[in-house]
Amino acid sequence: MPHVDTSRGEMFYAKKRGPAGGPKLVLVHGAGGSHLHWPAQLRRLSGATVYSLDLPGHGRSRERGCETIEAYVAALVAFLDGADVDSAVIVGHSMGGAIAQKLALTRPERVLALVLVGTGARLRVAPAILEGVKDDFERVVDLITRYAWSSDADPEMKELGREALREAGPDVLLGDFLACDRFDVMDRVSEIEVPTLVIGGTRDELTPLKYSRFLAEQIANAQLTAVEGAGHMVMLERPEETVDAIREFDLPGL
Repeated sequence: MPHVDTSRGEMFYAKKRGPAGGPKLVLVHGAGGSHLHWPAQLRRLSGATVYSLDLPGHGRSRERGCETIEAYVAALVAFLDGADVDSAVIVGHSMGGAIAQKLALTRPERVLALVLVGTGARLRVAPAILEGVKDDFERVVDLITRYAWSSDADPEMKELGREALREAGPDVLLGDFLACDRFDVMDRVSEIEVPTLVIGGTRDELTPLKYSRFLAEQIANAQLTAVEGAGHMVMLERPEETVDAIREFDLPGL
């Protein structure tokens, strides 16, 4: 599978080729995640070229993770350069949504449109989680798993999510949570001008639906899709509804 050399080492990605001249989507996962946090239906979306990343320190990517959203944005730009992607639809979940927003604010020429999934303009993390990652990692993994999924989610899927957090490890997870906790663009998010689709689960306990509503209200060209009954991992709990929302939105080239 391919890697791109960046300033933070090699970044792994999976690529599904679409028609020449067709739209390009770049999928950016959340804290402690990997490219597998996106459903296969989206990673293999027909009619588009789709790049599914492992951020630095995650999944099969090398080197260390980051502790600021700005550093992850720099890594994403380096990936786009290395993959010869001038601009794309950036799809971000949770922390990935923060990275997508920051990219749109600082490098708007690289962003054709945004899809913001289970995220917000500010992502504060409870002090108990920040303190517990190092001291009681298993408890924090259990806590996140409990709140990341709706009660109706497939138990096997929940367990896979728990294992993914364990594999990420305390150092990567702490860095991601610090990056999220420091992120705040509430006073700037209205500057985003690209078409934006906001997707949120009505039972999301980590980034409640009010976060998604705020984004949709503040971004001029935004549309909100609320997925009834879904939790924070809305794209894995309801992959068909997530993909349908993306297809129905007026994204460039789709």
